[in-house]
This record gives sequence, C-alpha cells and structure tokens, in this order.
Amino acid sequence: MPTFTSNDAELNYQTFGDASRPALIFSNSLGTKFSMWQTQIDHFKHDYFVICYDTRGHGQSSAPQGPYTIDQLGLDVTNLLDHLNIQKADFCGISMGGLTGQWLAIHKPERFNHIVVCNTAAKIGQEQAWLDRAKLVREQGLKPIAETAALRWFTEPFIQSQAATVQAMSNDLAAGSSEGYASCCEALAKADLREQLSSIQVPVLIIAGQQDPVTTVTDGEFMLARIANSKIFEINASHISNVERPTDFNQALEKFISE
Repeated sequence: MPTFTSNDAELNYQTFGDASRPALIFSNSLGTKFSMWQTQIDHFKHDYFVICYDTRGHGQSSAPQGPYTIDQLGLDVTNLLDHLNIQKADFCGISMGGLTGQWLAIHKPERFNHIVVCNTAAKIGQEQAWLDRAKLVREQGLKPIAETAALRWFTEPFIQSQAATVQAMSNDLAAGSSEGYASCCEALAKADLREQLSSIQVPVLIIAGQQDPVTTVTDGEFMLARIANSKIFEINASHISNVERPTDFNQALEKFISE
C-alpha cells in the first residue's frame, strides 16, 4: 500500500475510485485502522474518489515517539491532500477522527466542502483519564484495553449477532502499537475545541449515537448549538456507528455531502 511522510510520521493510505470525481476522505477512531470504513468504501467509491488512511500510530502507519497533538492529527490530513494534489475534499471522521474534523473546520476551512463528525465531542473525556490510560498502555500493552473495547464500541445486540466483526476489530486493537495508541490518548487529553466551535463556517453534519456511552447525543447537541452551519443526525447505535448501522450512516452521509 502507498505511504507518504507527514512531518515525523510515515502514513499508510489507500484510494478507491476515479481520481476525477469529488474527493471524500475518512479518518478512523482510536484503536482502529482504516478498514473500519470498508462498508463506506464499497458504497462511495463509485461516485467519489475515496481516500482512507491510518491515523499516525495506528494500523500500518508509523508510531513515532509521542505525545501527539490534535494539530499534528489535523495537519496529517491536509498533508495527505497535498500529496495527492487535491485542493478541496469532503471529510468524515469518527470519534478521534471527528475531533480531527473539528480542528480542520476551525483551522483549514478552505480545504473542505463539507465536514462530517461522528460519535465525537469538542472535548472527549477527561484529561487525567486519558493520561492514566496512556500510562497503562505503555506499561501493560493493548490487551487489557482490547478485552473491554467492544462494550464501549457496540450495543449488546450487535455484539451478539455480529461476533466475527466485533472480534476482528478487538483483535486489530490488541495488535496495534502501544506507543501510537498512548500518544493519541495524550493528544485527546489536551484537545479542547469548545471555545473555537463558533468560528466554524464550513457546513458540518454531526452524527450522534443514541446508545453511545462515550460521546453522547448531548455532546452532539453542544456542537450543534455553537456551529452556525450545522445539522445533527441521531443514529440508533453505540460508539462505532458506521459499522453498527452502515445503511443509516451511509444514507445520512450521502445526503449531506451531495447537497
């Protein structure tokens, strides 16, 4: 798979579809890799030039020594667009990727037609909890996190009915880079975009999971109230809504970016 260098990281990416079509870039959540978007890739690659990448520290991307910052995560996206000679794209990010999307809307609005932020918040969790998790992962690896991830990611009915999908994603998390994961935890510990949301002018769609225990519908409504040109779509899912409810997710995304 192709890679490119963004500052100190070697990022793994892949493109799908015709490069002459509108560009649509996807950004993964903490502890996953871009294969989490497979259902979206299959759906959108016929009408869009789909770009997926592994966030630094994840998947096949390198994991330089951290901590990372939300600025680095955002600039990795625009550096990838530069590498592909794409001036403007649509963006869709989930959880950590959704925080990256908010940063892009604030700092790089000229590069995006639409930004979709899913199962995310302007400030995710508490700083100390993220720092504690980073410390735990550096000391014990990712296995303890992976063993409980499914309960945060999916509803119980999905865990029961789609056991193979859930196990594959848990396995990917366990096999990931401890340093990369911990360094992204440190980025999330410091990232707080609440005061900057009101500066966003790019059209934003917020997708919020009705059963998400991590980033709630209330977090989505907080963003909605502060971003002028924004809409919210509630989805009957937990935290990884694009995997749990792909049809609903794809329809909401397609409707928004085709407007």
